Parts: sequence; structure tokens; C-alpha cells
Amino acid sequence: MPFHFENKPSLVAYVTSGDPDLATTRAVVLAAINAGASVIELGVPFSDPLADGPVIQRASERALKHGTSLEQVLKLAAEIREHSQSVGLIIFTYLNPILRMGLAKFCQVARHAGADGVLVTDLPVEEAGDYLREARANELACIFLAAPTSTDARLKRIAGVSSGFVYAVSRTGVTGARKQLPEDAQALVRRLRRYTKLPIAVGFGISTPEQFAAVGRYASAAVVGSAIVETIERNPGREAESVGEFIRQLLAASHQPSAKKA
Repeated sequence: MPFHFENKPSLVAYVTSGDPDLATTRAVVLAAINAGASVIELGVPFSDPLADGPVIQRASERALKHGTSLEQVLKLAAEIREHSQSVGLIIFTYLNPILRMGLAKFCQVARHAGADGVLVTDLPVEEAGDYLREARANELACIFLAAPTSTDARLKRIAGVSSGFVYAVSRTGVTGARKQLPEDAQALVRRLRRYTKLPIAVGFGISTPEQFAAVGRYASAAVVGSAIVETIERNPGREAESVGEFIRQLLAASHQPSAKKA
């Protein structure tokens, strides 16, 4: 299994690749790994990011202005894998860039680059047959989003085809930091537990050490995205250092080790 969630909660860190540029993204990711992130989600910038709130929308716009492409993100994944053999590495993308590259080619290149899995935000499980076939052929974990509004039948279906871990969306709506997490998240994890023994990561809205620690009481991992992207946005010139500091604060809240060997 490519994802190791020994600590509870483990940290899944999302970054928008190419924001503000690919060199900075690489430095930020390496800082996140050194600070203790267990899994890195490399976000592929997209022109119509329907699932994302304003922070990640702005990041995507900045990355696209520099011409950041899926091919470049996969090259970045290979560079990160060279540096760290142990971190989990996910390509986080909308479906359109994959289709433009070609499904079979994408899965082959992603695996060759050292990616462990893929999360396609706008691909419903009901329409994922071809994707599942190609991803499995290339030993890529398939991670799907499970929402509080999903029926039990749909949660069972998601759990049945997921590998690596299941991503539980803490609430309806788009990505973005929130002052408090809804009770929906814990209820959703309980529902998912009926159908899977895979680790469950909770995301959408986690932005403070207190929220991060709270998720650890009922889930294997917490996904932090918008808060990291906003840290990058607010600290030009010291993006990597600032993200490393932020991640250490998150992990310290749940009494995890503050550093992890790459």
C-alpha cells in the first residue's frame, strides 16, 4: 500500500502546481515532506475548477498564466519522487486534462513518474470504468470523493472501487478554509466505515491546528489544501519556509513528530 498513515491524523498536503511557479512548488513540496506530510497532492491547474473556492481558483489562474501543463506536473512528480521514496504522491486533477493527454498515456506516464494514485475531482464513480481499468493496469490507486449527501448505496460503490484511501468531503460546497468543521464529517466517516477498511481522509475546510487534531479523533488523515495555498499566496519569497512552519504547527497539535525522513 503506497500510503502510510501511522500517525493519527496523518497529513495529506495539497498544492496547486505552478503557483507561483514550478520551482517554488517543488521547494514547497519538499518543505512539506520534511515537516512531516505523509501524502502530497499535486494539483493540476485547470481553467474551470468547479470544486474549488476562491483561494485555489486564484492559484490555478496564476499557474495557468505561466503555462503550467499536466506534462509539467508529471515531470515535477518524478523530481519529487527522486527526493523522497516514502511520501505518498497523488495527481489531483479534473478529467479534461487527462482526456487531452489520453487516458492510457496519462496512467502510464503518471506511474513512470512515481505517482502512487490519482484523484479525479469531477469523475463520478458511475462513469469511471475506463479510468479504473487503465489505472489498475498501471498500479495506480484510485481515490474517490465521498460526500455527506451520498446515499449509502453510493458510498458502498465508492468504497468498493477505491484503493489507497477514501477521501471524505467534510461538507457540501467548494474547497476553502472554514472557522469550524461541520458534524457531517464525523457522521460520514462512520457511514463509510460500514463499507471499507481502507484509511479515510477528511478534507475541505481544515485550516487550523485545532481542526486538524479534531479530525484525528475519528479519521486516519486530514487533507489540508486551501490553507496551504493561502500560506503560499501570503508569503512571497518565503513560500517553502512558511508552509513548513504551518505544517509543523498542524502536526504539533496532535502530538505527532515534527519531522519525517524523506
